[in-house]
Amino acid sequence: MKTIAAIAGAFLLVAASSTVAQGGNAMKIRFMLDGKELATATLADTAIARDFFSLLPLTLNLQDYASTEKIAYLPRTLATTGAPAGSDPTVGDISYYAPWGNLAIFYKDAPYAKGLLPLGRVDSPLDALRGAPQGKVTVENASK
Repeated sequence: MKTIAAIAGAFLLVAASSTVAQGGNAMKIRFMLDGKELATATLADTAIARDFFSLLPLTLNLQDYASTEKIAYLPRTLATTGAPAGSDPTVGDISYYAPWGNLAIFYKDAPYAKGLLPLGRVDSPLDALRGAPQGKVTVENASK
């Protein structure tokens, strides 16, 4: 049973990591700190990722959580209709944790979590983001 759940989780992550948005344009985002780019990412072609993209640009208070991920609370909840029940995040995954209403950027692998919904993946090395101090980060549309 555990193997079936792991396979299903892997399938959902692969499906959610599609990089083409509606209209054939990738939804690229950029994380900025003090005018310097920390990381770039590509959002999945999903309703929840498009809802997140519609909020940009955002200034968020980035915090480290459990020495595994950077988190930031969003200004409103995202629409989760059609999203998977949860996911098993790996390094570079960007997710929305519905129970708390926060963005999560994983710099270490983590176990499956119910309510953790995939948004996309970081495209660039994670070193700058991993080492970034807590503080205000701007998330902006990098597709323009």
